[in-house]
Amino acid sequence: MPARVLVTGAGSGATNNLVRSLRRGDPELVVIGCHHDPFLLRKSIAERNFLVSRPTHPGLADSLRRAVERARVDLILPTTDADVRAIGALRDQLPCRTFLPRKPVIELCQDKYELTAFLRARGVPAPATCPVTDLDGIDALVRRLGEGRRLWCRIRTGAGSRGATPVESAAQARAWIAYWDALRGVPPSAFTLAEYLPGRDFACQSLWRDGRLVLVKTTERIAYFGGAGTPSGVSSVGAVHKTVHEPRVAEVSAAAVRALDDGVSGAFSVDLKADAAGEPCVTEINVGRLLSGTPIFDLTGRHNMAATYVRLALGQPVDIAEPYDAAPDHYMVRDLDTLPDLFHGDTLFNGLEDARA
Repeated sequence: MPARVLVTGAGSGATNNLVRSLRRGDPELVVIGCHHDPFLLRKSIAERNFLVSRPTHPGLADSLRRAVERARVDLILPTTDADVRAIGALRDQLPCRTFLPRKPVIELCQDKYELTAFLRARGVPAPATCPVTDLDGIDALVRRLGEGRRLWCRIRTGAGSRGATPVESAAQARAWIAYWDALRGVPPSAFTLAEYLPGRDFACQSLWRDGRLVLVKTTERIAYFGGAGTPSGVSSVGAVHKTVHEPRVAEVSAAAVRALDDGVSGAFSVDLKADAAGEPCVTEINVGRLLSGTPIFDLTGRHNMAATYVRLALGQPVDIAEPYDAAPDHYMVRDLDTLPDLFHGDTLFNGLEDARA
């Protein structure tokens, strides 16, 4: 009987990307969707779709259990940080498999300050970072990190570069944090200040089972979705992604994941930014889930990462001799209301007519 997978966040662009990747990787796989928002759920391309409670609602476990039982689900695959956190806490109450790290690992990775401090203490390259406690203490933090230097100010939890911007003075940092406090209800203690990393922006997705690296791929963000409309000019969502052969990026990412837990299992999607010397530094780890741009990891190279994740989660044999699956110079272009476009760099101008002078 074909395996049956329940994906959260059904109907979102990220989850629809994942569903397409899973079907490419294993056409027999039955993909079922769930979401707490009926408007988004209507857009799902999964075979069946279930309305469930919000990740923070006390009824989540019961609603997920009903969906799992009705659809005879074998595996739940969360697609957001909130889903990872909620399902990780409920895993023992659900009548199907999950493939998530231990709860302390999830909690550590979802606090960007705690993660950065943890990695730096273990010799893994990561930016020098200070937690903000209140507005009055920002001057001292700026002096500690280096006055006259560009710094990176961001919220220590969440995704999508929410609340992130570069600053060049304590006054700018204080004004930015005060704005979020006054108008968005985000207190100063939710922020960090860190050294600014000016180099290349990488995303490294990896799969692990029982402490063993099974598969890893590396990409670079070339342009950002919505970046022109943000104060920082960047986003965690790449409008143009490129596959790259960067062994050092894969090495640093693997070192970061190994530092978390000797027997780690699941998906670890690591964001890295290069410092002025070109050294890739870990800025965050999206724990327990695949990235929203997963097609570039699934539809390039020798192995489909989403399908491999499912096989690992179901305890099926996976024989990959060389974990680093590098297939350079493939691009993925994303835009609103369009499917991602994947192509090799050699074919960029195929079908285009040049009308320039």
